Order: sequence, then structure tokens, then C-alpha cells
Amino acid sequence: MKYRENVQVLAVSRVGTDIFSLLLQTRSIAAEAVPGQFVSVYCNDGSRLLPRPISICGADPDSGELRLVFRIAGRGTEEFSRLRAGDRVDITGPLGNGFPLTAAAGRRVLLIGGGIGIPPMLQLADTLVELEDAADVTAVLGYRNAETFLAEEFPCRCAVASEDGSVGTKGTVLDAIREERLEADVIYACGPTPMLRALARYAQENGIECWLSLEEKMACGIGACLSCVCRSAETDPHSQVRNKRVCTEGPVFLSTEIEL
Repeated sequence: MKYRENVQVLAVSRVGTDIFSLLLQTRSIAAEAVPGQFVSVYCNDGSRLLPRPISICGADPDSGELRLVFRIAGRGTEEFSRLRAGDRVDITGPLGNGFPLTAAAGRRVLLIGGGIGIPPMLQLADTLVELEDAADVTAVLGYRNAETFLAEEFPCRCAVASEDGSVGTKGTVLDAIREERLEADVIYACGPTPMLRALARYAQENGIECWLSLEEKMACGIGACLSCVCRSAETDPHSQVRNKRVCTEGPVFLSTEIEL
């Protein structure tokens, strides 16, 4: 189920350079959201018609609170950063397909987030550690520098990598995995395409099940405009093309289903 709601802003806070946390009060969206899904957020400025897709960082089904963490990337997200408690904003969601939780049951799991791909991994970590057949979960988080936003909120072991070496392992998340000698039966990841491409190759070489959440520019968010297609590994028998829509058939894909 997906809903269009006019929601109230409960809190806005800055958690990093140009990175903000937005807490919203929803009627139904938070109760339906699963890790890996996203919402479309509409600007109150009528000159900007298209919504902005933002991944879900946290959702409380009991209170209806929904948390979004985003980076300012343009005028739309800059507007969202200026929202204050008591303001209202239109959102649609939850959208897309989330991470398959059953794949993690009783297994060694690596949750890998890079940059603004880290927020959805926090909701996934919170969910996995609460499962009855809880997985052995380790998060591997990649940052540009020592500004390790959200890292302290993860309810599991965390390994950190930074591009400039100011914190954790110098280099990429794969460098941190190797340095920490981390092993896994399944990988869940979200982040920039080069990181996801490297993880897909690493998983294939090591026989690890790997689920990737893609970051793509979107317009409608509901599969109508085809602006967010990615290349699939197989040809669709009906359309005869090798495309998948990230907003509806994703954003989470098994790594062997797509080509990056």
C-alpha cells in the first residue's frame, strides 16, 4: 500500500555538512514502511512540481513517526532543510521494494552504506537485531572524512572507512572489510554506483548473496516516466528490453539481476 499524506514536521536537525534529519508524523506510511523503501517529498514552493525521492531512515509503526535523512543536493532539498517543527509537507509512500529480511535469518550479515546511502541501512539494522531469528549483523560505513553521521546510532558492531583516512580504515568499504577480516553469508548495501559495482564483484567472487539498493534520479517515483531505469541482466519477455525501473522494481535488487 502507498499513501499520499500531508504530514506534520516534528523536528529538523543538522547531522553533518549539508545533511539533515527530518522527523515527520504520518497516519499510515510509517506503519507500512519496510527497510529499503523510500518516500517522495513535495516542495511547498509551487514552482517545483516534481517530488524528491528520499530513502527512509527510520519508521515507528506505533507512533507513526517517520525519519528521513538527506543531503542538500538542490533547491528542493534545500527547502526541506529549512522546515521547522509545526510545518506541513506532502509526501507519498512507502514506495519501491525493500530489502528481503528472510535472507538474513540466522546468517552472518554485512550492512554496507556509503555516504547518503547510510540512512536506509540504519532502519535495516534496527529491524534485523529485533527479529526472532536474529542475524549476526555488522555494519560497514563509508565516509569522505571524519564526519561520521549516524554511525553512533547503529545497534550493532560497526566498521568505518574514510576516503582521507581521518577515521577508521583509509579507503573504501571493501578496504575496511578486508582489514577487519569480516565474513558474511549475505550483503545488503546502499551507496554510490562505483561502490555497489565493486561489492557485486566481491560478492560474486566469494559466493555471497548480495542485495543492492540503487541510487537513481527519479521524476514520478511510481514507474510511469521511465526516468530511473537501470540495465537488467536478462531481457524482459514482454517488452524485449533489458531495463528495470528502480522506483518500482527496485530500488533493491539482487546483484545478479542487474548490470552496473
